[in-house]
Amino acid sequence: MAILKFRVYWEEDDAIYRDISVKHTQTFADFHQVILKAFEFDQKHDATFFRSNDIWVRGREISKEVYAKEYKAPPLMMEETLIGTEIIDTNQHFIFLYDFAKSWTFLIELIQVVKNVDADMTLDYPLVSRIEGVGPMQYGTKGLLGPKFADIEEKYDLAEAADGYGEEGESDAHTSEDGGLDDEEEGEDEEEDSNDSSEDSSSEFFDEEAY
Repeated sequence: MAILKFRVYWEEDDAIYRDISVKHTQTFADFHQVILKAFEFDQKHDATFFRSNDIWVRGREISKEVYAKEYKAPPLMMEETLIGTEIIDTNQHFIFLYDFAKSWTFLIELIQVVKNVDADMTLDYPLVSRIEGVGPMQYGTKGLLGPKFADIEEKYDLAEAADGYGEEGESDAHTSEDGGLDDEEEGEDEEEDSNDSSEDSSSEFFDEEAY
């Protein structure tokens, strides 16, 4: 028996990956489940593996089930196919496609083969041995403030108050009690009158002194 260690990359960012170790006698169904668990995805959607070469060309499928589509060759079934039977070389590649509607794609590379004498057989395989990067969110993004913020928002109606501060006193902000302008606005009006008069005098100066 041997332990196979794979590095599973998210196709859109190879800095995001998970190292997964499996027994060579385990099936692709086991591999499928641990990949989804490693990236915190559910298991509600269709899925398939592809054999692949070094430049990620898709070959024969190892599928969760036979889907209503055209195949170049009949697919192998995940439940029936042992991982070890598909290892052709020490740098074996696979592609994992999940949820055909959204096409979540993961690139898989065999990075280590540990023989039985060196393997820790007390561990529960398959297992995730390394996590790098924050994985993609299957159904959108998580709120940074956590789920409790929704309760706070509903309780205090934060969305309705987003356009201003409170309701009381808003209509009185710029008027005094007797309905007139407050001191600040009166000062602004006086300043405008002063500016108007200075503009008139400067206009007369240029009319008389200009060459």
